[in-house]
Amino acid sequence: MTPHLQRGPVSRWDLFWSFTKLALQGFGGVLTVVQRELVEKKQWLTNEEFVEDWAIAQVLPGPNVINLGLMIGERHFGFSGAMTAAAGLMLIPSFVVLSLALIYGSVSDNPITQSALRGMNAVVAGLIMATGLKLIPALKKNPLGYTLCLGIVVLTLILVNVFKLPTIWILLFIGGASTYWANQQIKRARREALL
Repeated sequence: MTPHLQRGPVSRWDLFWSFTKLALQGFGGVLTVVQRELVEKKQWLTNEEFVEDWAIAQVLPGPNVINLGLMIGERHFGFSGAMTAAAGLMLIPSFVVLSLALIYGSVSDNPITQSALRGMNAVVAGLIMATGLKLIPALKKNPLGYTLCLGIVVLTLILVNVFKLPTIWILLFIGGASTYWANQQIKRARREALL
């Protein structure tokens, strides 16, 4: 992993409100919001660090953004920071979601509501694709090399979308092989640096 920046939340309060804001903006998928807020606006992470941390957050059990919040909170304030980030992600947003669920229950049969939700599917897909495209340049600094990383991206897309392989197998085999190869490349670069 690359060394993390010294920048970050200035206090636990900043951490709490930053992750609350993230969660409140994350309708339909939070990846786009998280990348924009943590990398582009707050600059707590570089794009490369975000890709690395998001990859870890995805392979851990549980919601990705909570895993990421726990990692960032712990990195800056230890255990209390991890709990603060988790509280920011869940406390106020839970009340909002419960309120929206009550409202939705009363209007779920309304054709306008159904049309609005269906129309948002394309927007959410577009947001996720736009974020993915923004993160591709971060692969240039990956120890696997840019070309191999793009090959892994394409292979993963094919295995998921064409062959419908379960995510666990892709993580175990493609992720395992990628991890092994990246580790070998990092070791080789360290040996070369010592010469």
